[in-house]
Amino acid sequence: MTVSIVGIGLIGGSMALSLKESGFTDIVVGVDKQMEHVVKALELALVDKVLLLDDAIQQADLIILATPVDSLTTLLPYVLDRVQNQVVIDVGSTKHPIVESVKNHPKRGRFVATHPMAGTEYSGPEAAIRGLFENKFTVLCDTDESDADAVDLVRRMYRAMQMTITEYDSVSHDVHTAYISHISHICSFALALTVLDKEREENRIFELASTGFASTVRLAKSSPETWIPIFRQNQDNILDVLDEYINTLLKFKGLMLSDSYEKFENYLGKASEIRRILK
Repeated sequence: MTVSIVGIGLIGGSMALSLKESGFTDIVVGVDKQMEHVVKALELALVDKVLLLDDAIQQADLIILATPVDSLTTLLPYVLDRVQNQVVIDVGSTKHPIVESVKNHPKRGRFVATHPMAGTEYSGPEAAIRGLFENKFTVLCDTDESDADAVDLVRRMYRAMQMTITEYDSVSHDVHTAYISHISHICSFALALTVLDKEREENRIFELASTGFASTVRLAKSSPETWIPIFRQNQDNILDVLDEYINTLLKFKGLMLSDSYEKFENYLGKASEIRRILK
């Protein structure tokens, strides 16, 4: 089994490590337009060799597209144009725009839309982590549009990575990730920006930042080049979530202004029930 990974960053590099160490693949081929990523991926032994995209497509049994989501709507049709019977997956954080970009493609069946729910705030090949995907969930979307053998191969791949597989339609996926993942990043960016604007003394931030602040703004360390395309592609869903979030913040502000702390406490108690789900 030869796997070609297009985009050797955090996700692509971590998948390369996982697939090689699990024995799922014999050879991992890397493709990346950034030469420094290519050099680093070879230095770190994330990939066995590096090829140009067209050559990597021809030599692969499975092609993983791990590039920013704004590139996928053009990259995916390009790759499908060139496959014979290979299987192609993406690992993007948005799904519906990507699926729509190939809905009428004659080789649509060779594509399986996926989203492994794992990551960190870091990027690039050096951010690749062994075991990143173990005991995490991965989402397969619109599998009824994919060939059965392609879906079976992708399931076997994710099982080799020790992931739990679930399925959504692509529209539902984008709604749910807006609430669970995308809003978290926007809020983290906003809080970091607020603190940087208001707290001019960087030493004070360093000295007073507890684990609570550090964990809340951790996601603000993420690459804007990764997240702006996600925000753009899932804009409508994220705007809906932002409206709800802003309304909640205004409700909290109103309770404080009216000295309604007993009612405020009730809301916080309700919010803390999230611990039942996220233990």
